[in-house]
Amino acid sequence: MQVKGFNASAVQAGIRYADRLDLGLITSDVPAVTAGVFTTNTVKAAPVLIDMDRLRNGQVQAVLINSGNANACTGEEGMETALATSSLVARQLEIQEELVQLASTGVIGEQLPLAPFQEHVAELVAGLAPENFPKLAQAMMTTDTMAKTAFTSVDLDGTTVSLLGVAKGSGMIMPDMATMLCFVVTDAQIVFPVLNSMLRSGVDRSFNRITVDGDTSTNDMVLVMANGAAGNTWIDEDNPEGTRIFAAALEKILLELALMIVEDGEGATKTVTIRVNGARESEEAMSAAQTIANSALVKTAFFGEDANWGRIIAALGRSECLFDPNKVSIAFDDVVLVENGLALGAEQEALASKVLANKKFSVTVDLHDGMESAEVYTCDFSYDYVKINADYRS
Repeated sequence: MQVKGFNASAVQAGIRYADRLDLGLITSDVPAVTAGVFTTNTVKAAPVLIDMDRLRNGQVQAVLINSGNANACTGEEGMETALATSSLVARQLEIQEELVQLASTGVIGEQLPLAPFQEHVAELVAGLAPENFPKLAQAMMTTDTMAKTAFTSVDLDGTTVSLLGVAKGSGMIMPDMATMLCFVVTDAQIVFPVLNSMLRSGVDRSFNRITVDGDTSTNDMVLVMANGAAGNTWIDEDNPEGTRIFAAALEKILLELALMIVEDGEGATKTVTIRVNGARESEEAMSAAQTIANSALVKTAFFGEDANWGRIIAALGRSECLFDPNKVSIAFDDVVLVENGLALGAEQEALASKVLANKKFSVTVDLHDGMESAEVYTCDFSYDYVKINADYRS
């Protein structure tokens, strides 16, 4: 699981907790063509503000990542600390500081200590190696219970091009985007406008379709770095076949990582696909699916393995989707529970409850009113979600 020209490293810096990896670094041998998508939250962390400004040139050579402290809502001091960490990395790598991106995740509102970076950046750089991306994925974790990595390769006119992704995310997950970090590295030769368009499209069909708890964070970002080391024919506007193949591979990586985040949702015991069919407009289908997926009552019913379809249709009714309740059907996997807005009886409800005992299942709502559809990926709410978030800072 390696990509030409990229290295990673991770160390224990003691930023918030002892004896755990919490500081990571990604580097490219050369400046890489890079596209990024960032949180839509009005409140943006210091590293996000710096990154958005720097990424205007479309090139990145290093990404410094820390967990335990978000460096968000920290004012001028937080900005100065972020810039100081960037300088430390740039000097160690002997690269321009503008080529360094920063990512932080953890507690909001506390000043990020500079000392751990001063003490460990040299060690971080010394440990760079192409096989260290799994360690990097561990260093990004906060309430995550598993490291998240994905890898694929494609053939482009006889040249193998590789893509490797790492992500973190477990809570404060909601479309636009989520409290998550994701970094994808690839050795493809690709022009910035095409890569940027692919990333935005891929994020819309992956990270913007997941929800754990309906909260959006201050630090979210997805970066894709392409250093060209594979030497493939350039992926650009004049290479539609290469564009199609690479875009599919990138979306595969993004969706795989997004689904890992849902599966690892804080306290989650079930992963659920919410599918809405038969809407008149695609935007209405998405609104319907997201409203159902975010409903706390629906999610607690999933945890309790209660086929309470009334909660589903009630959530549907407060979405921005126009529909006729008398046409709606609802199914759990292939068990139809509701037709024409009416329950099909106790026997079907018992079968549906058996579906809810599975770790993964789907809920399909058909409005029978059009041709548009949408899918959103969610999870249940368990007792542990409250426990995790009640004392997150302690």
